[in-house]
Amino acid sequence: METLWNIQNLDTKQVKQLAEELGVNEIVAHLLVLRGITNYEDAKKFFRPQISHLNNPFLMKGMQNAVDRIELALKKGEKILIYGDYDVDGTTSVSMMFCFLSRFTDKIGYYIPDRYDEGYGISFKGIDFAQTEEYSLIIALDCGIRAVKQIEYASVKEIDFIICDHHTPGVNIPRAISILNPKQEDCNYPFKELSGCGVGFKLIQAISEQRDIDFNEIGEYLDLLAVSIGADIVEMTHENRVLAFFGMKIINQSPRSGLKALIEKSGKTGVLSISDVVFGIAPRINAAGRIDHGRRAVQILVESNLDKARELSEGIENHNIERKELDQNITKEALEMIDENKKSTVVYSKSWHKGVVGIVASRLIEKHYKPTIVLSEKDGELTGSARSVKGFNLYDALLKCEHLLEKFGGHKYAAGLTVKKQNLDSFIKEFEKVVAATITKDQLVAEIEVDMQIELDEVNDKLYRIIKQFAPFGPMNRTPNFITKLVTDSGKGRKVGEDKTHLRLTLNTSNKDLLSIGFGMGEDFDKITENKPFDICYSIDENTWKGQTSLQLRLKGIK
Repeated sequence: METLWNIQNLDTKQVKQLAEELGVNEIVAHLLVLRGITNYEDAKKFFRPQISHLNNPFLMKGMQNAVDRIELALKKGEKILIYGDYDVDGTTSVSMMFCFLSRFTDKIGYYIPDRYDEGYGISFKGIDFAQTEEYSLIIALDCGIRAVKQIEYASVKEIDFIICDHHTPGVNIPRAISILNPKQEDCNYPFKELSGCGVGFKLIQAISEQRDIDFNEIGEYLDLLAVSIGADIVEMTHENRVLAFFGMKIINQSPRSGLKALIEKSGKTGVLSISDVVFGIAPRINAAGRIDHGRRAVQILVESNLDKARELSEGIENHNIERKELDQNITKEALEMIDENKKSTVVYSKSWHKGVVGIVASRLIEKHYKPTIVLSEKDGELTGSARSVKGFNLYDALLKCEHLLEKFGGHKYAAGLTVKKQNLDSFIKEFEKVVAATITKDQLVAEIEVDMQIELDEVNDKLYRIIKQFAPFGPMNRTPNFITKLVTDSGKGRKVGEDKTHLRLTLNTSNKDLLSIGFGMGEDFDKITENKPFDICYSIDENTWKGQTSLQLRLKGIK
């Protein structure tokens, strides 16, 4: 698959100015300017995040109403139900809010909808459960912004809703007691890209401020918030970066029992990065909702006893192993169904497991770079996940097909949807028509954003130490990528791994050989043989072997 290396160009005068002001080299200054940091004060905020940098939670529309309604419920002894989606963002949100409000009342429970029986978001079944169990207030987290009919249904049953969501609102807004969503057009909250768990945390922050609770007392929930920020792939800027920064400190120093048990299962040791969270912890939390039930994730995340958490992690680990097998098998089947002549991919099978279709959609894009939807079936309805490519607004495309869908919701780059089986062919045609008419040629080419071109001799321990301080990484603050041209392998380059799918090189520099690893790049071996010079795209990483740690390049591409 063709991949474009897009080098970010900057005003060299601005870079030199910042380098002089901060006393750093121009590589570091270049990386900072690319991230919108152009002066000392911005750099100080970036490298030294502070809790004081967080926004006032009461700036969010509806916050005072939400706090007042919760305080009324606590005063009257009402039963409160915490409701959230079955993915990582949803289950961390529910766990966080449940633990916090449990400090003030024992009349509290949580509800995670069944992925297969109820689907995404607020369900009528969940509301019926609340009525049966005599809950009068539901706090919905990471869902609800499009649940107009469901909120009306709850109102008839005299159940109040507070909605904490971060998904794109529709034309019609549910008539809840309060809606906390910074993406509402008339919400003046300064930062729009919070995770669902982030919106929930702002509610906790607001309650705490009104009750004069010190921030340190709610800081214990930031480990859950860091997991949600990483897993939900929200912007790693402004508030998200501050929250993730302190959340990662807790994860590395004193994580809650459930996270500690999951970290142990992941096999990760030493200082964990946000990447370790995304690829080591998050899939295990997700596996519960994908294979069994999202309740299992909440159970382990709210568990305070480490031994019990370890017991729960055994079941979750088994679900994760099953998830991996399903993922591999379904991806293989789906790849054979793709029509390479189309601008979009929509694939479906009755036998596919609903819990992994989102993962499969992402896998397909890695091979065929275009907007992709993967569907499975239950009771005559097809439900699935959609994933997009850079620059293409998937949500807007689905909006134009709304008349053929039962429901949908999500973001620019990821969404969930339900379509009746009899409408599938019409939907596939309409979706392809919409994509073909709106997607550009450039958007169909995979792209690696490259920060700058450097020489291998400029890669050293000092540069890497500074780059590590750019963490936590994520969208809008990704791990820096570099290009170096006309490098050669020392002759030690080889394919590695059990199936020889990876590439290991030892690159020549003027003063030392530099180890490089390219995962899944075994097919590029021919490009580096016979002492032929080649260009590489990479990030700088570390490799630890037999107790010795050294720099290595993590290859992204070879040309």
